[in-house]
Amino acid sequence: MRFSRFKSLRRPEIYAVITSGGKQYKIEEDKNIVVEKIEGKEGDKITLSNVNLYSDGQKVKIGEPVLDKVTVEATIKKQFKGDKVIAFKQKAKKRYRRKVGSRPSLTLIHADKINIK
Repeated sequence: MRFSRFKSLRRPEIYAVITSGGKQYKIEEDKNIVVEKIEGKEGDKITLSNVNLYSDGQKVKIGEPVLDKVTVEATIKKQFKGDKVIAFKQKAKKRYRRKVGSRPSLTLIHADKINIK
């Protein structure tokens, strides 16, 4: 029982890696995750089919580049804007400076279930 404090460090049993908005995200069932903006209203059900990797705790399946038989069902919880991202350019000794900022549009989704066909 001396290793009981390390239970939280174990890898999750069932998870998937998806691609959304050109980025990859690790998804677990019944967890929330923030991704690039996905079209839809709050409360809409969506299906994410670009699954690159799936693990059921014992076996890992890797797509080339995606797995056709695995999908993730999710619910859109919130549409919001993220923190400001600053882009600053400068050229040394030329008095050239440019500062621009933008706030990316983000979506909070709740992964309901990972389906295998």
